[in-house]
Amino acid sequence: MESAFYEPVGRDSYVATSATIGPWSADAQHGGPPSALAARALELHEPDERQRLARVAVDILRPVPVGKVSLSLRTVRPGRRITLAEVVMEADGQEVLHARGWRIERLDGRVPQVSDGGEPIPFPPEGDGLAPDIFTRSEHGYLASIEWRFRPGAPASGAAGAGDGLRSGAPAGGAWTRPKLPLLPGEDPTPMMRALLVADSGSGVGAVLPARDFIFVNVDLTVVLPRDPIGEWLLLEPSTMIGSDGTGLTSTRLSDRHGACGRGLQTLLVAPR
Repeated sequence: MESAFYEPVGRDSYVATSATIGPWSADAQHGGPPSALAARALELHEPDERQRLARVAVDILRPVPVGKVSLSLRTVRPGRRITLAEVVMEADGQEVLHARGWRIERLDGRVPQVSDGGEPIPFPPEGDGLAPDIFTRSEHGYLASIEWRFRPGAPASGAAGAGDGLRSGAPAGGAWTRPKLPLLPGEDPTPMMRALLVADSGSGVGAVLPARDFIFVNVDLTVVLPRDPIGEWLLLEPSTMIGSDGTGLTSTRLSDRHGACGRGLQTLLVAPR
């Protein structure tokens, strides 16, 4: 197994390891690692200790190749209370990913916390739910670099079929997730980096069509964290809907052991294989 998802190779340049390989092609990265790498850049760009990175919106322009990527950054909107920063990722002379992040002022507990949903879901000692079939397709790459604990009620292989018009999936189980590797050697990921690393899997955990018959590729990923998740584990609870024109939408509630901490949103291209 690789020691990290990326190896640094100079200022704002990195080489993706085999741990980034996604389930659709051996030549393309899963969306989680490059999104997390973009979040890292947004947090390090002109940092302000009074602010926290609360929202990251990623647009995936084309498949991110498993190789060298370079980042360029700029501040779009500076401010004392809110700051908007942008990162562009390039590979092989092409722009492959854009990400924008809002950094919002920390108010040190002066605002009452309002939770999303009910009581925290108990953390299972081991996964006892069924994994969607896409998670059984590879013993290497990104899916093998994350620890998955599927909860009962997660969609099983072939849980939904074609020809049903507009379908809506609301998996009751979801999956607890934890990266087995750091993003970069010797670094602990920040809460937003951890969230982006796994939130891109919401559309896979919440699959309502069998991966053997359909592709469902997200073109974007937005993660908003009203509070920072605590600890290594994040629970993904996705809900997916698909229109007959082939556009899908996955909304994923993100929780730690203390309860919900944010949401992820993905727009999907859905098509028969």
